[in-house]
Amino acid sequence: MRVLIIEDDHEISSHVAKGLVQHGHVAEIIDNGIDGLSDAVSNEYDAIVLDRMLPRLDGISVLKALRSEGVKTPVIFLSALGELDYRIEGLKAGADDYLSKPFAFSELLARIEAVLRRGGEGTSTSDVMKVADLELDIRSRQARRGDKVIDLKPREYKILEYLMRHKGRIVTRNMLLEQVWDYHFDPHTNVIDVHISRLRAKIDHDFETQLLQTVRGAGYKIGNVS
Repeated sequence: MRVLIIEDDHEISSHVAKGLVQHGHVAEIIDNGIDGLSDAVSNEYDAIVLDRMLPRLDGISVLKALRSEGVKTPVIFLSALGELDYRIEGLKAGADDYLSKPFAFSELLARIEAVLRRGGEGTSTSDVMKVADLELDIRSRQARRGDKVIDLKPREYKILEYLMRHKGRIVTRNMLLEQVWDYHFDPHTNVIDVHISRLRAKIDHDFETQLLQTVRGAGYKIGNVS
């Protein structure tokens, strides 16, 4: 499951992201409404956790804009504005659920899972992600390139899934450290290089087209070189 967290309170967003990652999910954090709206429209998520009082664009406006763009991703408001009138306003704007702060992460996770059961798989149209002839089945957690089944270690799977969800875009080392490892290493550590090297050997070895690219000074990208 991939969840977008649009929340300007760093302590809250980090708490939610950490809990999601510990349960095997992927979490993205954006701290303002404008960038959150842009990201939610441009990328696929299974669910969105949305604050109401956001800088640059408030949560209600973000949600209305999402629905007007045809984005059907389940949205759960997470807000200090917990009075009945605010909850009704949020639900009428198109939210799938509304949870007041302070909150327990276990309840938030249960509500996310509940809206996904009601609404299916969010915006995701397939359980299989593809980049060229490389496929990743997110349910079986199995990778395949052509006729070759690729055996991935848990960390390699998480790296590949994250890269494929951002196909064609540069993923920085810090992004991988925060999303795959869930804590900060020394930015000069070689742990990323080691895992990328092992992953590249598995998905690109014996294939003419090299899909996993190192973008010097920037990070990594999966897909054909543009």
